[in-house]
Amino acid sequence: MKLLLTGATGYIGKRLLPVLIAQGHHVVCGVRDPKRFNPPESLIASISVITIDLLDEASLDNIPTDIEAAYYLVHSMSASSDYQDLEKQSAIYFREAINKTNAKQVIYLSGIVNGDQLSEHLNSRQTVEHELNKGTYSLTTLRAGIIIGSGSASFEIIRDLVEKLPVMITPRWLNTKCQPIGITDVISFLCKALNHKETFGKNFDIGGPDILTYKEMLLQFAEARGLKRYIYIVPVMTPRLSSYWLYFVTSTSYKLAIALVNSMKVEVICRDNRINDILDITPVSYKEALSKAFKKIETNEIISSWKDALSSGTMNINMSDFIQIPTHGCFIDKREKTFANRDEAIDRIWRIGGETGWYYGNRLWKLRGFVDKLYGGVGLRRGRTHLDELFPGDALDFWRVLYANKEEGRLLLFAEMKLPGDAWLEFKIKDNTLVQTATFRPVGLSGRLYWYSVLPFHGFIFKNMLNSITA
Repeated sequence: MKLLLTGATGYIGKRLLPVLIAQGHHVVCGVRDPKRFNPPESLIASISVITIDLLDEASLDNIPTDIEAAYYLVHSMSASSDYQDLEKQSAIYFREAINKTNAKQVIYLSGIVNGDQLSEHLNSRQTVEHELNKGTYSLTTLRAGIIIGSGSASFEIIRDLVEKLPVMITPRWLNTKCQPIGITDVISFLCKALNHKETFGKNFDIGGPDILTYKEMLLQFAEARGLKRYIYIVPVMTPRLSSYWLYFVTSTSYKLAIALVNSMKVEVICRDNRINDILDITPVSYKEALSKAFKKIETNEIISSWKDALSSGTMNINMSDFIQIPTHGCFIDKREKTFANRDEAIDRIWRIGGETGWYYGNRLWKLRGFVDKLYGGVGLRRGRTHLDELFPGDALDFWRVLYANKEEGRLLLFAEMKLPGDAWLEFKIKDNTLVQTATFRPVGLSGRLYWYSVLPFHGFIFKNMLNSITA
């Protein structure tokens, strides 16, 4: 079949794509920024790429009319304060565009929305479902709660809490019940629902066999990691305090923390499991889903991470707008040094950040990350998805990868930290010399004052970082 996959650069889309291709489908990948789409070479022959922005109705004319089905895997719950209106409008534009094609089915991955009182996030998901259901095609909606897998937002937040806090003083929503599901099962449901007539025009809840409170999920995670953890629930923590608590302890953004806290107050339990029988799927337990995630992390095989979504940062950028580094009106710190071994230098560059650190002054980098958190930024906790690979669009601590080409020997990062201006950090190899350039485009007087306040630190931080990379 010829399929349209929206959200191809997202957490679910990246994992679904190779499975669909393995089943013999040709996949049209709809992406907003092609520079962020980096499929493996082995998949290229079975895909085509189109540029679409679901909020730009005209761009949806790029969708081929001969597609036979489509996946709707996009949402923007942490991208802006008016995400509900944006999601509704996106669904309307998408519906009208698909109506002009030969598609007989649209598959939408939503959230479990069985409560009478829904959070803004879950209410928005339900609104999208209502709008998509008005199309001339058949809509299949799969509703999931907490998704557990290496790189998923839920898994990473649980991991942050358990591994960093031996004792937790937590809000009462930790007693809320949910039904987690492993990422491999989510992919199985999405694949098997395709062209399955029994799922047409219907919605289903998908979940694992375990119904757990969030507290039980944290404790079982700790048990799986061999950690002793103590959790005390207090009734006085307000939603705002809960959001701050989640934001400062974990790698989540503040907007996402607010959305999660509001959602976590609502039970997300499956109405029934009839979809398991229809599609012949037996979901794995929470503990088994954790075990699979740990194995992927240990072998550095994380296919996708929520942190690489642009909405995990403080701004929703179009990478093409920033890939050309400006010079006019900018402050520039440029340093060069020769090296003996090109491969070793590139290897060090491509491992920078995350667990490796920044080669010099890591405590100062962490301090800068903490200050960034205080001002509502992303801080350093996002880390990086892969140990030694970087792709355009990846999150790298409080940077975003704009360009990464090992053969060319060039890595370009754009700052997503809170700044009175824009900042770039570039590593570029010329012959046997590494050129390291930090560029800052200030905004107003505050931007200039900021540059001069950090300038004394550049002298030894950037110098010694360059020395370590070229050593």
